[in-house]
Amino acid sequence: MLLRVENLAVSFFLDEGELRAVDGVTFDIQEAETVALVGESGCGKTIVALAILDLVASPGRRVGGRVLFRHEDLQKVSSEKLRKIRGGQIGIVFQEPGAALNPVFPIGRQIAEVLQLHLGMLRHDAEREAVRVLGGVGIPEPEKRFKAYPFELSGGMQQRAVIAIATCTRPALLIADEPTTALDVTVQGEILDLLRDLQERHQMAILLITHDLGVVADMANRILVMYTGKLFEKGPTARVYENPRHPYTKGLLSAIPRLGLGKSAPLTGIPGAVPDLLDLPSGCTFHPRCSLADEECTEFFPEQRVMGIARECACYKAKIT
Repeated sequence: MLLRVENLAVSFFLDEGELRAVDGVTFDIQEAETVALVGESGCGKTIVALAILDLVASPGRRVGGRVLFRHEDLQKVSSEKLRKIRGGQIGIVFQEPGAALNPVFPIGRQIAEVLQLHLGMLRHDAEREAVRVLGGVGIPEPEKRFKAYPFELSGGMQQRAVIAIATCTRPALLIADEPTTALDVTVQGEILDLLRDLQERHQMAILLITHDLGVVADMANRILVMYTGKLFEKGPTARVYENPRHPYTKGLLSAIPRLGLGKSAPLTGIPGAVPDLLDLPSGCTFHPRCSLADEECTEFFPEQRVMGIARECACYKAKIT
């Protein structure tokens, strides 16, 4: 097992009270596997990614659980070793490439610094390798782009540069947080193809964080469905798509546009909105939006139940079929 997240809990301590952004999240990732973490905006997906690398900023902090990377508890390692793991063995691609890149340094220098820091390369060797890495992520004229500043690159090229920085050390795990957000459809496809190619070349595992279920269908071996900081359903992607057990998962899948079905298959959507995390409903936090909810659903949050081979679901109404 490459990564194991156990009962992860992250809270933000605000003037209004404690906001539990992540609450009891448990999952694992195997070597060279792609696992997708999906859900609506604000459900806690990005906080999970930051908590794995201990990057949650104040007023937030991890309040429970542990993260094991190759069986080692990351909360117990030294600060120096954790810095080596970040960017060395675990790379991360943030949502906004323009914000992730340093605007005052050329792209090539930013890659070379990572290579010097994590692989101990001399500057000349690191710069030469940075040019090779830029070419490897599909950036044309890498020698020229080495000297380019982020503002001189298109959104797609910026994302490729961010991926180059995150993968230049050949990490065992890449956390890709909404890697295709704000890119046009053609560029989205190119970025996904790039991630697949890098994964195959380096035998790299990927934690793919997204709200785009179409991307998940193409990329992920397994899927984790998250809502209000909790995992509602998890299992092999194909099985979850064919037979979703949780009403929330069913709602997400029913909202995916499908070409060629015409007016006979209208989008149904999910009624209501994600609740305020400072004022969550009692019991199952999805019950105000769920057509199957009854009094039982309002009392306690349901425990994860095994719903078949490698499948779990937290729902009183889910049936094993």
